[in-house]
Amino acid sequence: MTRISLRGLVYGLVVVLGLLSAAPNILPHSIQQHLPQWYTQNTLSLGLDLQGGSHLLLSADKNALFERQLHSYATSLLTELREKGVRYAKQDSASPLQVQLVLKDAKDVSKINAAAYQVSAQPSGTAALAVTSQSTSVTITLSDTYAQGLLKDALARSVEVVRKRLNETGLTEPTVTLQGSDAILVQMPGMSDPSQVKSLLGTTAQMSFHWQANSDTSAFMLRHDASGRSYRLEQNIALEGEHITDASGALSAQTGQPVVTFRLDSIGAKQFATMTRDNVGRVLAIVLDDEVITAPVINGPIPGGRGEIAGSFTLPEAHDVALMLRTGALPVPLSIIEERTVGPDLGSDAIKTGIESGVAGALLVLAFMVAIYGRWGAIASFALIINMALVFGALTLFGATLTLPGIAGLILTMGMAVDANILINERIREESKKGRPPLSAINIGFQKAFATIVDANFTTLIAVSLLFMFGSGPIKGFAITIALGLITSVFTAVALTKILMQFIVRRRANRYGRRPLTFSSPLLKLSDKLRGVNFIKPRKAALIVSVVLTLLSVGLFTKPGLHYGVDFTGGTMVELTAPSLSTDNLRELIRTQGFEQVTIQEYGSVHHYLLRAPVQSAEGAAYTDQLKQVIANADTQVTFDKVDMVGPKVSGGFAELSILALLIAGAGMLVYLWARFEAHFATAALLTVLLDLTKTIGFFALTGIEFNLTAVAALLALIGYSINDKVVVLDRVRELLRLKPTQPLEETINDAVNSTLSRTVFTSLTTLLALLPMAVFGGDAVASFALPMVFAVVIGTSSTLFITSGLLYVLGKRREKRGKAQLKPTKAEIQASLAHIP
Repeated sequence: MTRISLRGLVYGLVVVLGLLSAAPNILPHSIQQHLPQWYTQNTLSLGLDLQGGSHLLLSADKNALFERQLHSYATSLLTELREKGVRYAKQDSASPLQVQLVLKDAKDVSKINAAAYQVSAQPSGTAALAVTSQSTSVTITLSDTYAQGLLKDALARSVEVVRKRLNETGLTEPTVTLQGSDAILVQMPGMSDPSQVKSLLGTTAQMSFHWQANSDTSAFMLRHDASGRSYRLEQNIALEGEHITDASGALSAQTGQPVVTFRLDSIGAKQFATMTRDNVGRVLAIVLDDEVITAPVINGPIPGGRGEIAGSFTLPEAHDVALMLRTGALPVPLSIIEERTVGPDLGSDAIKTGIESGVAGALLVLAFMVAIYGRWGAIASFALIINMALVFGALTLFGATLTLPGIAGLILTMGMAVDANILINERIREESKKGRPPLSAINIGFQKAFATIVDANFTTLIAVSLLFMFGSGPIKGFAITIALGLITSVFTAVALTKILMQFIVRRRANRYGRRPLTFSSPLLKLSDKLRGVNFIKPRKAALIVSVVLTLLSVGLFTKPGLHYGVDFTGGTMVELTAPSLSTDNLRELIRTQGFEQVTIQEYGSVHHYLLRAPVQSAEGAAYTDQLKQVIANADTQVTFDKVDMVGPKVSGGFAELSILALLIAGAGMLVYLWARFEAHFATAALLTVLLDLTKTIGFFALTGIEFNLTAVAALLALIGYSINDKVVVLDRVRELLRLKPTQPLEETINDAVNSTLSRTVFTSLTTLLALLPMAVFGGDAVASFALPMVFAVVIGTSSTLFITSGLLYVLGKRREKRGKAQLKPTKAEIQASLAHIP
């Protein structure tokens, strides 16, 4: 009794801490005012798809970074070689990331190695330059170690520069994080038009001062200004822009034109004063990102470290240039390869839809549980409510962001969490039918259900972990939500529910006594009448129908094929409302403005349109901005509800990662099932899941539902859900094989399927009840997830009953013919057999 009380205390403490963590999300402002700020600020943040805002993925041009650094080191190296008297000829290289030399004397290779180390030695003792030679041919590149460190450092500094630029614009809580090995993710809540920000983030702002080259200067470069005028400038930089400590846009006191004023640090001020004093009468060009901004003649020394840049600026442009100079240059060029923007109205609609569908699904599930199991269903429903609260508490504690796919994950989690409760109640019901007293039935029921619950949830976690590893931001949120939900559901179902059931039975000992517990709802009586079906008998017909449907699905995949979203095809998708433009007006407008490849689709209400444009290589962001500007010029009342732009690099990566995730999910589950079950058990389950998967893909092709990253999440969730269903049946087959080893295999499998039939049907119904409101009312944002999942639940349930059982029977009979047992002997059986050996 003491041990149980202590355990109950620990469980209660976990629940209270979870509820306290979740509470700030729902506490009214009047109560929050009286609580510590550190506590009330610990709330879930909403994703951009719920509150509106922009998401930009910036790709670092690492080749440009490496090329610039190689050129710098190579210039120093060649100067050093000339000073050492090494004779060489520089050759054109096939790649800008290497320098090719041909030596007059092959013996000079050692001198090049020594000089390369001398000019590029790093504090770690290694060299930045790598030299490879073959006879008199020498190739100079950056070493792999140095290049990796250079990129890592450049990205880290770029994150800070991007963050400073965004903060200077006054944006509210922008998020800037590294993503992958060469990209930066920028999220800006509330930013519905990121055009100005994109120009700031896409500009490197590398500034330098160069003297105009004399006619006899051999090392020079040609640069142009905005009007196309060319300048012949010295290659060497007279002053680096990094010495600028402050800059601002203003109107010139002399000309009244917009200018950028700047101030140099002490080192730069001294250098600037000296260089202007020694070069009176010469032209000094100010170069910003390889373009000459201004090129004045120096009429006298300029002391004090102050100056101004007078270019062809508007005042806003002068402010933007000043902002970039203040925050520093980006160490590596960045380009926008993905853009997703959601308008605030669409975000608020998504919140409303998500909450309404979620609450409706939850109420249906809770009501169904009470209808099935009465007071014991009410306990399970209470545990489900605590489960959802714990998920919210964990998400809040980890600082997670709630997205629309995350809400879908919560709804699916509730449907799947019911499975453990149904499994436990069915086990208790079976033990009660055997005449066991209440406490004994509860303890044995939980004990028998525990291994099955762990197996079923672990296989689902395999699929979910891959979503987290390979998914983008919203999909990661979906994966985290389901993973946390599975973990908390095991706790609430196995621990909390057991404590509550034991407590009630003990409190009402005089009422229950040693009489078995009764479960007498009409639904349970109906499910009991359904038992006795021979699921093995129609196995041939079921397998033939399943294979035919799979072949038809493969045919649909070939033609008409899947309706891929921009996640996989790349390109631009714009959802907009244009009150002043009809469909014909809009189509004619974009055609005459040079956007012939853009397709228009009427979408929902009147004057609401969906525009699709193919991928435009690296210029996707600029192309999207031009398209939006053309429409905005024609209709000043236009609102862009949603913009998705995905470049070819991102879309190609999504396709590869999605295929890889599906393959690894299958392989991971196969390995786990082989470890927990015999090979023919695992094979039957995985073959059935493969058939379920192909049919679901056929459903996408048949219905024309967009196949995007959310659809991939649905497929991985399907794998987890379907295998969960199969594991419960396989676990019961294994149990019966040990209890009745001499019983024919057909009878054993039929008994297993029939004994778990109530659980299979009830779990499927509760999952459908959780998903249906989202499928009907969730809208297009979750259509790629909810509708296929409804289909998958129906297909997965029928395949568990007829296909998995049939395949297991076929593979089991084949195993019998080979003289093998259906199950490997347990350790106890091996020890018992060894004990009889004399």
